[in-house]
Amino acid sequence: MASYIMLSTLTDEGRKTLKSRPERLQEVNKELEEMGGRVTYQFATLGGYDFVNVIEAPSNEVMARISMELGARGTIKIVTLPAVSIDEFVTLMSAAPPKT
Repeated sequence: MASYIMLSTLTDEGRKTLKSRPERLQEVNKELEEMGGRVTYQFATLGGYDFVNVIEAPSNEVMARISMELGARGTIKIVTLPAVSIDEFVTLMSAAPPKT
């Protein structure tokens, strides 16, 4: 499974929902699993983003759908980044460069 970093910021509606129903976070994680992904780490943060999530998904297409489905609800704004583990990155950089 591929890894992705999802940075999210709550909208006004999202803040109201989360204040009245903090358990909604776990519910969304279950919904994400039903869409084919899995949250492996989740952090509430201060600064430019309210949450940082590490998500596993089988493909970019599945992750794109997850991002669109969650973002379309109007409760969060999302930035999704594909991620490569350091071990994978080192292996990639150690391999011969691709031929053009």
